[in-house]
Amino acid sequence: MNIALAAHDSKKILMQNLCIAYKHILRKHNIFATGSTGKTVEEFTGLAVTKYLEGFLGGEQQMATHIGHNDIDLVIYLCNPQKEDLKEPGILAIMALCESKNIPFATNLATAEVLLLALDRGDLAWREILK
Repeated sequence: MNIALAAHDSKKILMQNLCIAYKHILRKHNIFATGSTGKTVEEFTGLAVTKYLEGFLGGEQQMATHIGHNDIDLVIYLCNPQKEDLKEPGILAIMALCESKNIPFATNLATAEVLLLALDRGDLAWREILK
């Protein structure tokens, strides 16, 4: 399955730790990420990551395009709810596309962990039927 990752700057270390903890699951799948998130994940986990541009340089739009074409099966976008970043068009477009394409979408650690464990159990295999 194809997993897309992104994280606000204040959540990069949390994303890094999530990917370290669930490396055994993530290595079985294709990982896509916005620029600096992808670099961080790759550097600290050794996982292969297809990197988009930096989020603010168009990486979020690249991710949104893949989501819009139903090429992504799960999105983890760790957000900082204290910032105005949640009102940015990039994250709003990704949320809307995930909603319209029925793609599981996590914005916090708890939901990300639940989705990764479900992925490992095969609970998201229905995504393959939709393609």
